[in-house]
Amino acid sequence: MAQSVWGYDSDNGPERWHENYPLAKGDKQSPIEINSKDVQHDSSLSSWHASYDPGAAKTILNNGRTCRVVFDDTFDRSVLRGGPLTGAYRLRQLHLHWGSSDDHGSEHVIDGVKYAAELHMVHWNPKHGNFAGALKQPDGVAVVGVFLKVGNTPKPEMKRILEEIENIKTKGKEAPFLHFDPSILFPKSRDYWTYHGSFTTPPCEECITWILLREPIEVSSDQMAKLRSLSKNGENEPVSPLVDNWRPPQPLKGRTVRASFK
Repeated sequence: MAQSVWGYDSDNGPERWHENYPLAKGDKQSPIEINSKDVQHDSSLSSWHASYDPGAAKTILNNGRTCRVVFDDTFDRSVLRGGPLTGAYRLRQLHLHWGSSDDHGSEHVIDGVKYAAELHMVHWNPKHGNFAGALKQPDGVAVVGVFLKVGNTPKPEMKRILEEIENIKTKGKEAPFLHFDPSILFPKSRDYWTYHGSFTTPPCEECITWILLREPIEVSSDQMAKLRSLSKNGENEPVSPLVDNWRPPQPLKGRTVRASFK
């Protein structure tokens, strides 16, 4: 398996990542399955706050592994603070993981429940200088995870992202994506679980404070179909649907999951 070519197929998928990325077998890997009975309610956990500047949104792209929206993070214009975090973390990008059908696709699993998709909003701690520096520190990155479930009353929030999918159908395609406030993607409830973990893609650096929101947001079947219409191949290659780009849950290895709610 070539260093650069990891993916989600049987020959280069999560089971084999550790061959080139040994950290994938580390002690603080993500995602995990959260079992309510093992979670500790922590009354000292405060609420988290995001203040995002819609003008920071730049582009949307298909990199063959996910659909990603990139934000300007050169200064503190879109930040996340509070909750388990100390200081303000800058929003860098958001991306999604999804399944080939509605009964799976999320990376985190809650009491055995898998959602159709999971949205990750990736923030980094500017006290470490730059993103690369933050990846080397245990408090370097904070990711807000939002579950997507398929329902009959889809919220309009995902619409903007999905409207752009037509323009990034194939791997390597990028389109301008301006004036977008990602905080519309948050559910009403601010309840969350938090634990220390890793990126769910190689090299799986263990630098992430996860803030996983309890309440999912709803998308329609049509919206999920749009996501699944992306191709993981380039435009002159055969269409190969980009689906099942999720990593299965990893061992907890003694970590504690805390909840902001009872």
